[in-house]
Amino acid sequence: QVQLVESGGGLVQAGGSLRLSCAASGLTFDTYTMGWFRQAPGKEREFVATSGAGTKYYADSVRGRFTISRDNAKNTVNLQMTSLKPEDTAVYSCAAGRFLGLATATHQYDYWGQGTPVTVSS
Repeated sequence: QVQLVESGGGLVQAGGSLRLSCAASGLTFDTYTMGWFRQAPGKEREFVATSGAGTKYYADSVRGRFTISRDNAKNTVNLQMTSLKPEDTAVYSCAAGRFLGLATATHQYDYWGQGTPVTVSS
């Protein structure tokens, strides 16, 4: 069975950094596009970053502050978050899909982790 498990969330002061990790199992990792999404209280889930086929793409709200990376040998995808802002507070989830091309929408992903909460204090 495919399983995605996020870790690394927590409480951090504004301006600080956190590194999220997602461990994948049950899939041929290097054939999948990986993505990060987040959902803040009272808001819809939104796209954060994606990595696949040698390409990376970020939401405007995080570009320049967040970096997505993957280690295919370890079946992990990471999200390095710097210069964190209170508006980054959300539950962050990783996702995997076989969509060919740029994947920024939830329907383009097939598998999801349970999410890890990130709280940025002011």
